[in-house]
Amino acid sequence: IIHRVADVVIAILPKVVALPKSEEHLPQVGAGFASLTNHQAFGKAVGAIDGCHVRIKPPAGPDGQCYKNRKLLASILLQGICDHQGAFLDIFVGYPGSVHDSRVLKNSPIYNQAKYPPQSFFLLGDGGYPCTEKLIAIMTPFKNPASPSTQRFNARLSKGRSIIERAFGMMKTRFRAIFLQALEVHPTFAPKVIASSTMLHNICLSVGDIIQPDDSQEEEEDDVEACNQVEAVSGAAWRLRLCNQVSALQDVNQDHDYIIHPN
Repeated sequence: IIHRVADVVIAILPKVVALPKSEEHLPQVGAGFASLTNHQAFGKAVGAIDGCHVRIKPPAGPDGQCYKNRKLLASILLQGICDHQGAFLDIFVGYPGSVHDSRVLKNSPIYNQAKYPPQSFFLLGDGGYPCTEKLIAIMTPFKNPASPSTQRFNARLSKGRSIIERAFGMMKTRFRAIFLQALEVHPTFAPKVIASSTMLHNICLSVGDIIQPDDSQEEEEDDVEACNQVEAVSGAAWRLRLCNQVSALQDVNQDHDYIIHPN
């Protein structure tokens, strides 16, 4: 009966975990990320992306080894994209824990079909992803930022990107019986359980049922070693323009009068 219920939930999942229906909704999402980062330079951010490890009981035999992640725990990867409120817009789940985030991205439909975000918009990602403009645009932190401007950019980006970590944390806290320990289901069925949880998470948010993530949840570590191997069309130039916008003195306090002296 559990399998039948999961199949019913999965059948309606596309109606609940879904990308914005039209570009008319994107300015609102972008405004949300501008608020999270406290800068209008991120007003074109329309999602945050990350990977999440969900522990499972590995299958017996040699196949079980491929599920071991860097912490030597058996897991399945959930790639999630969420909006500024932590609602999942897209998920891709099922790869074993040994696979790098960037490889999961490259094999996901949202990347291969360039489904989201639309042109001129971008996602926020951590150092585990390449900075790309195409097939899809992802803005990631500068590696080893040496200048104040790149450090400021990274700090702002981190504030916006952290919403996806919060989304994972809320989901795991809400469904402790599923995520507190290794899933007691076969690895081939685990993706349906995980996907169903993302849908229920969205439903809870939609009715105002918001909980605080458990601070004891382990944070995922960025794995940056393989990023350059999968980089498509670089987004480095776009990222630099955003960095310059972040460092520019744009926001003037409107509560005061200013006198501009001619040169």
